[in-house]
Amino acid sequence: MTSDPRPSSSPPWETPGGQPDKPAPGQYPQGQHGQGSGQDGHGQQRYGQSSYGTPGYGADGYGAPSSAPQGYGQQGYGQQNYGQSNHAQSNYGQPNYGQQGYGQAGYGQQGYQQQGYGQQQYSQQGHVQPGYGQQGYQQQGYGQQNYGQQGHAPGYGQQPPGGQPSGGQQPGYGPQPPGHGTGQGSRGGGGRRGRTGGGRRRTVLISVISGVTALAVAAALVFVFVIKRGPGIPATGMIPTGSTPQQDARQVASTFLTAWKKGKLAKAGNLTDHPAAASAGLAAFAKDLNTGALSFAQDSITAVPGSTSAAPREKVTFAVTTSVAATAGSSAERGMWSYHSALTVYQQANSNVWFVAWRPDVLAPNLTAKTHLMAVSVAPSVTMVSDANGGDLTSYGDPGLTNIANLLKKGAPPGQGKPGLDVQIETTAGKVVKGSQAQILNPENIQSLATTISSTAEAAARNAVAMHKQSSMVVIQPSTGRILAIANNAGFNDFALTAAVSPGSTMKVITSAALFNAGVLTPSTPVACPKTFTVTGNTFHNDKGETEPPSTPFIDDFAQSCNNAFTSQYQHLTGALAGTASKYFGLNQKWNIGIGSLSAPYFNAPASASGSELAQEAFGQGALTASPIAMASVAATVDTGTFKQPILVAGTKQAAATPLPATTDADLKEMMQAVVSRGTAAGMGFGPTVYAKTGTADIQKQGKPNSWLIAFDPNKDVAVAALVLDAGYGAEFAGPEVVSFLNAY
Repeated sequence: MTSDPRPSSSPPWETPGGQPDKPAPGQYPQGQHGQGSGQDGHGQQRYGQSSYGTPGYGADGYGAPSSAPQGYGQQGYGQQNYGQSNHAQSNYGQPNYGQQGYGQAGYGQQGYQQQGYGQQQYSQQGHVQPGYGQQGYQQQGYGQQNYGQQGHAPGYGQQPPGGQPSGGQQPGYGPQPPGHGTGQGSRGGGGRRGRTGGGRRRTVLISVISGVTALAVAAALVFVFVIKRGPGIPATGMIPTGSTPQQDARQVASTFLTAWKKGKLAKAGNLTDHPAAASAGLAAFAKDLNTGALSFAQDSITAVPGSTSAAPREKVTFAVTTSVAATAGSSAERGMWSYHSALTVYQQANSNVWFVAWRPDVLAPNLTAKTHLMAVSVAPSVTMVSDANGGDLTSYGDPGLTNIANLLKKGAPPGQGKPGLDVQIETTAGKVVKGSQAQILNPENIQSLATTISSTAEAAARNAVAMHKQSSMVVIQPSTGRILAIANNAGFNDFALTAAVSPGSTMKVITSAALFNAGVLTPSTPVACPKTFTVTGNTFHNDKGETEPPSTPFIDDFAQSCNNAFTSQYQHLTGALAGTASKYFGLNQKWNIGIGSLSAPYFNAPASASGSELAQEAFGQGALTASPIAMASVAATVDTGTFKQPILVAGTKQAAATPLPATTDADLKEMMQAVVSRGTAAGMGFGPTVYAKTGTADIQKQGKPNSWLIAFDPNKDVAVAALVLDAGYGAEFAGPEVVSFLNAY
């Protein structure tokens, strides 16, 4: 991620004139402006604002008010610093925390009961208190007057005595009207009564000026130190204490970055001209990056084009270093991210308050109001994906295996290799902004990744599906759930994993399990299979008008795959059909078979099915959908009695399910063996240890039905499912493919 130069034009949240919107000033108590006499200063007062009110805590020195006129000499020709008293010009901001700001008697104490002949802290009403360089009686002050004190002294550019500015020492920030006035304190409560000026005569004061000059100079030095360490803090923004715009900008930027570093996000936000947006942006930065340690270093400060002495704007560049992670928690993979960003600080018009101009790209370059940063884990990649025997998986030329190999090369399964870490910019919709990724940690990639594909099983499956177009086959090892073969003969389609079609009568295995578990039927229970059966106005017909009498054992209905023997049981299946598929067969949930972090549902049985919808789902049609991998798993579950989620990479975490009740599993085996011995799969060439179920699924607007067959052979520890689309009966198309596979394996 690189930083682009910031545009010099005003950001979109500024007013058309380029000035930032004024933040709402904090509310402070205001008193009367200072009053008094004295000669107008002929120089410039810095910012020229009036003091903000009556003395702090309501009292000047906690005692009787001072009544003597203040400032018997001439007012200084230099600038007055940050809010000195002038003729009734008041600041736009108000002092913080109810204290009187920068020009009032501070804290109500006046020189500890002494009437100060020199400078006093925090704007007390001592007589003739020049700032920085004190002003003697009837003499022009040589130094700056800080924070609104009512001594008469020049600021920033000091002037020599005699009332004339020295060469090259012109004050900065533009001219202000001359100010004069001497604030008068009011009586306060508490503390010792300070000396009042009411009884002193001017002639007496003048006579001691020469004796207190050194003391006044020393007091000025103390005063400078105190003010420098206690700048004003309005409700929003900041009043810096620098002597140049760049120094002020550095102070404001430093205060903002320090608050951000310490996690004081509300404080940092209040230093900007959009506190709510800034606080939210800073919080999102911490949350989306799971930040740990955070540090900053200021790089450079330059004036923004268009900056003026009256309205300075400075650009501050800074370096950021932070610890980031894709997830929270102590175990998360962390890395250090370092980059450069920039912010603009400016002085609000007609005010001494400065702000950070908030923009989203203060956080990091190129951010906007519609984007955000995100730390993401980067899966390790794989150089070569092999079968269980070490052969390149793509060498088989199967679209399914090739797709799997390509996916695994992009991201290894969990537990394989070590993930890396990136920081990227995303849209609010979660889309990655092109070219925005910053690499934090490189992933530890894998040279070779073995899958569970058996070269022997894959070769046999490939030969089997070659018998018919649009054929797909999945072979599973029931004892482990390992996928031994994935084969397709449908062009570039990977129907073995991706098909979502009606499973036809192979679904009757699950329907029978639900009926057995409910105690409704056993294999020997007589169940009629009428030619037609009507449910909620929908009439279902058996294939070719076949029918079975009421005395027919349920096992024969299953072996001959007579549909209406199952539709007639729909009232016993409400909630139970989908529930059985999920609870005992591990279906109706997403599986991660080991293709990186990808999880997918390979079977769907709506839990809310009822009436005629449920009746047709009982024989594998309606809204019900399945893929060959799901139906091969059904056969494998009956084989062992326990669901083992299919996996393609050893060590992949497998979902679990409840084992089938022993009697239910035994009944299902008996019924599936009857399909081979005397049912729809009889005479096809299956051996005596094979258990199977055929399936034929009629599809609307399709010329021919889809052909299914599922089977397992416990002697070979193998279960298989074959699907041939738009073909015909299961026994005629899918069946021979399964026979071919089992004979070859």
